[in-house]
Amino acid sequence: MNIRDHIRIVPDFPKPGINFYDIATLLANPAAWREAITQMQRLAESYQPDMLMGIESRGFLVAAPLAYEMGCGFGMVRKSGKLPGQILSQKYALEYGEDVIEIQPDLIPAGAKIVLVDDLLATGGTMAAAEELLHKTGAHVVANICLVELEGLKGRDKLSAPFEAILKCPA
Repeated sequence: MNIRDHIRIVPDFPKPGINFYDIATLLANPAAWREAITQMQRLAESYQPDMLMGIESRGFLVAAPLAYEMGCGFGMVRKSGKLPGQILSQKYALEYGEDVIEIQPDLIPAGAKIVLVDDLLATGGTMAAAEELLHKTGAHVVANICLVELEGLKGRDKLSAPFEAILKCPA
């Protein structure tokens, strides 16, 4: 099964010249979704993670069922102000301005092997910031995986851990 056939491309969204890779159509097809999770599982298992961390918000959709299938822990990398209790924060640059992501460090065991998961890698800024944030906890990011990599944007070049995706698509 070709997973790419189940991801809708929406041209000029959210602005002209951008192709939006909409995974809602993949999620709506049980057989295609199962196949995508199976392929992601093959990638993630080779790193023998203790925990998967999903990046808000579509990364949660991928990482949570993947962690369940693998029998490992799942944690969330959230946008600022969404997590209760003690948090660690990381600022990162956007095209115009900055953003902040956060985690709850008490949920991440020291020395844990982490695989970061998101639906799509574009410029790599958010994933690179999530790597830095997890390093602050003493965890080891052993890999970054996504459903889709937008080729040509060189997002993987910003990452310190290995990167893999099940699909490579034009930006």
